[in-house]
Amino acid sequence: MAVVNLQTLSKNEDLLTGGHRACAGCTGSNILRQIMLTAGRDTVVGGATGCMEVVTTIFPYTAWKTPFIHSAFENCAATVSGAETAYRALKKRGELPVPREQINFIAFGGDGGTYDIGLQSLSGAMERGHNMLYVCYDNEAYMNTGIQRSGATPFGAHTSTAPAGKVKQGKDRHRKDLTKIMVAHNIPYVAQTTPFHWKDLQMKVRKALDVEGPAFLNILMPCTVGWGFDPALGMELAKMATECNFWPLFEVENGEYKLTYKPKADRTPIEEWLKTQVRFKHLFKPGNEGLIVEIQRWVDDEQRKLLKLCGEA
Repeated sequence: MAVVNLQTLSKNEDLLTGGHRACAGCTGSNILRQIMLTAGRDTVVGGATGCMEVVTTIFPYTAWKTPFIHSAFENCAATVSGAETAYRALKKRGELPVPREQINFIAFGGDGGTYDIGLQSLSGAMERGHNMLYVCYDNEAYMNTGIQRSGATPFGAHTSTAPAGKVKQGKDRHRKDLTKIMVAHNIPYVAQTTPFHWKDLQMKVRKALDVEGPAFLNILMPCTVGWGFDPALGMELAKMATECNFWPLFEVENGEYKLTYKPKADRTPIEEWLKTQVRFKHLFKPGNEGLIVEIQRWVDDEQRKLLKLCGEA
């Protein structure tokens, strides 16, 4: 499927209605809308317990114009893989209640339900080869249950369970590389993107839905509540995360890495991104300079590894 321009995309049916309960400035609802504008109505959606599941499906209301399946934190991938299997079985027997050439199956989970609690069911679904797309909207903590740290929380970030104070200065471990874990499953398509880069996001959703077999997208989701920034700046922070190489945009098709965006500057210092967010404000106190140096070192190391994998270095 070809990538369409923004004007054409905006004319597609909006399958996530207004009136949901997302926070002002939430970039998550934008991610869902962009994905559904691309996927279209013939889509079955599953949602793990998390921000986007909670704010779009407060009983007895729903913001979804497509079938939506509630799941617990840990089993969204298993639930959607089961629905996809049932679809294939009914189609094979000619018993689909509504004829369709193809139905998309998409599972959504936050970083808590993906990096941590739901990793086992995600791994199983990918390993079994279900024809489905799993999307992680990564806001880097358990935001809807109190901003606890997750496996996706970056080094030095203040959270309610990794607070900055006299003993520690935020989380003392670097984030887990879930995208590479998914690559290690040898599935047809894996990619990272952000809601700011709408064309990149749309292209990756289309590729992910077109492949035969499982696909995974990891999408950075700036969170105004958990990160602590002006609600008007969510998209700008998504852009900045890519420009400073904290969140590089790339895809892996059948094991082949490819950069899909190169930052305009050689290297925007990570400090420029950190200082926009309250969760990192303690890093700028006297005596914590070394923590910013450590974050920059980690970002540079990860970027060097990625460039090698992409054949860019």
